[in-house]
Amino acid sequence: MFRNPHLATIAANFWPRPESERQWPVEAVAFQTEPGVRVLVHSQPPLEKPIGQRPPEKLTGELILVHGLEGSSAAGYARSMVQAALQRGWATHRFNMRGCGDADELALTGYHAGQTSDLLAFLRERRRTSSLPIFVIGFSLGGNVTLKLAGELAEGAGELLTGVCAVSTPIDLAACVAALAEPRNFIYQGRFLSRLKDRIRRKNRQAPDVYTLEHLPKIRTIEDFDDHYTARLFGFGTAANYFRTQSSNQFLERIRVPALLVQAKDDPLVPFQIFEHPAFDRNPCLTLMAVEHGGHLGFLSRGKDRFWLDGTVLDWAEGNINRPKHVS
Repeated sequence: MFRNPHLATIAANFWPRPESERQWPVEAVAFQTEPGVRVLVHSQPPLEKPIGQRPPEKLTGELILVHGLEGSSAAGYARSMVQAALQRGWATHRFNMRGCGDADELALTGYHAGQTSDLLAFLRERRRTSSLPIFVIGFSLGGNVTLKLAGELAEGAGELLTGVCAVSTPIDLAACVAALAEPRNFIYQGRFLSRLKDRIRRKNRQAPDVYTLEHLPKIRTIEDFDDHYTARLFGFGTAANYFRTQSSNQFLERIRVPALLVQAKDDPLVPFQIFEHPAFDRNPCLTLMAVEHGGHLGFLSRGKDRFWLDGTVLDWAEGNINRPKHVS
């Protein structure tokens, strides 16, 4: 495992990942979550015999994977998790948040860090058509969405899903945006801002009256972007109010299904201090797996199990399939 957090973060972003599409067919579906809004989902069931392998005797369950800020279903961490899951008999659904996955045309509005309605709509559809155990795995910003949804559902979550997992998750948005603005993180912030600004330019071509370009030249930080665009477009007023109301840390106490949080202590984008939250002592549904090294989504190791995160998360999920649910 890389001991330098920046090297771990960057290496994991560019490290070659398995291409599960060569063995298991992919179904791309534009799923309608509400009138005028569709999201792109890439699903793969492990039903057909993969090349050179024995097909599973039965399905283990279903996984819904949610990507991070300005990511998509093509993210490396999602592709390797899908490969590992399919090999173990899981059906997988890589869920693109609103407008992601080169799908701007599917919805006029975009996504934000606490937008749970689209994921909830898809989760309800999966539960309507499937009796299998369902787990949601969120990465980075997608982890915040995942935990927030589980907390919003509270005791009702068990009717829809078996458990949730959040990896490298900014449970305190204000603290993480402040960390991004530190000089040592200028590469990450610059990359995010470039993609976010490009999104506004694309949306401007769809709806110039809604997505104006006047603020783009003065935006220097993620907080600037959220103040001028995210907060305004979604009715939060200010970035500070957006961070306060949409951070998942305030929903942790209410989670009533097994929830695993995987976090590197040296994550440059997510200060580990934010996990000193009383919910981790008071809520028995929460499990915090803290490792010394890994950076942000950079959980690579030496040897055969290069992508150790995948097996770790799947082992945890399979161990919780038949475990009694917490409802208190």
